[in-house]
Amino acid sequence: MSKKTGIEPFSRRSFLRSAATFGVAALAAPAFAQDQTPLDALINNRARGNWDDQFDAKAAARTAAAVVSNTPILGPDSVPNIQQAIAQYQSIAASGGWPQINPGEQQLQLGVTDPSVQALRQRLMVTGDLPKEAGMSSAFDSYVDGAVKRFQARHGLPPDGVIGEFTLKAMNIPAEVRLQQLNTNLVRLQTFPADLGRRHVMVNVPATYIEAVEDGRVALRHEAIVGRISRPTHLINSKIYEVILNPYWTAPRSIIVKDIVPLMRKDPTYLTKNNIRLLDGKGQEVAPETIDWNSDKAPDLMFRQDPGKNNAMASTKINFHNPNNEYMHDTPEQGLFNKLMRFDSSGCVRVQNVRDLTTWLLAETPGWPRQHIEQVISTRVNTPITLATEVPVYFVYISAWGAGNGIVQFRDDIYQLDGNSQLALDTTQGMEQPVQ
Repeated sequence: MSKKTGIEPFSRRSFLRSAATFGVAALAAPAFAQDQTPLDALINNRARGNWDDQFDAKAAARTAAAVVSNTPILGPDSVPNIQQAIAQYQSIAASGGWPQINPGEQQLQLGVTDPSVQALRQRLMVTGDLPKEAGMSSAFDSYVDGAVKRFQARHGLPPDGVIGEFTLKAMNIPAEVRLQQLNTNLVRLQTFPADLGRRHVMVNVPATYIEAVEDGRVALRHEAIVGRISRPTHLINSKIYEVILNPYWTAPRSIIVKDIVPLMRKDPTYLTKNNIRLLDGKGQEVAPETIDWNSDKAPDLMFRQDPGKNNAMASTKINFHNPNNEYMHDTPEQGLFNKLMRFDSSGCVRVQNVRDLTTWLLAETPGWPRQHIEQVISTRVNTPITLATEVPVYFVYISAWGAGNGIVQFRDDIYQLDGNSQLALDTTQGMEQPVQ
């Protein structure tokens, strides 16, 4: 399909290791106590010098990576983990939450000194992103840089250590709202069966990524492009039954009407340039120039694109049972995976490094090692492969979850299903875009 993919109507927006030796309540209380004499003394102590700038920068850079876990979002630990996160955020909310960050004119990043960095330190301490030993100062030092990167990684944002628009928005969402988000997602997680299958695939729409899970651990994780607000990916529990190498792409009716016909009115050579053929009900090819593209109704024909480098699905299509004509697939537009907000498709799901996922899916189907898969793709010959054993697949909407080890993950509520407008950070997402 064209642009990112999945179940139907919804929406979303652009969104150190934790100090295990101290609890949230211990962090929250000093951050908001009226009597901050110890903090004031620490900040104003001239003898302290620049000790907080001597923090190991390499250790700070590793903090974002420490957030990544091979514990799957769906699994036997998912409900206990999010319940633990709920308890943590209940404590935070009961202690007064966290301060709002209001930067001055200069952008907050490594090397900057600004009074608002003190509030930033408090904010990061409350959620365990910044250890207490970092102290209080107005300097955006290596401690703060590492903590911001950890925060960003927990919120699906690029861990660059810079307080940009979406990082600031995510930080300033109140604790009570985050607690509500966790409770909403607890209900969602409780709906999944205990036995998800020894090998299964999970597509988390708001997180725009895919997990291939085997024996209770994440074997592969892939970035994904999913459906935009106006054409959302459907949420579904199904089974993957087929992989097609060098697939034909058959345009769904919605794309024909909304995208292809308007493009043909502007450029009558569009179908030819993109190797899209028109086929009638008997499989006979129809010449595009014989069609009245200015008619009120789109032609009742099949629009089928040949395999090749321009194919909308590129090398691979992954089929699962569903009533929405949705699927997972490769894409010739690999640069789209570098976008912060990957809600661009018409419902189907584009998969980064899809050949790795294909190899994993076919691992228990005899005769399909990676080398053979690559050989077949190079021929550009359409090759359907039925899996020896169907693999369960779960398209889910989990915007907040506990990942274990005190790590709590949040994502932007792109489809506005969490019940609070503050959780949809990017208000520009979901606008109609032409098929490419």
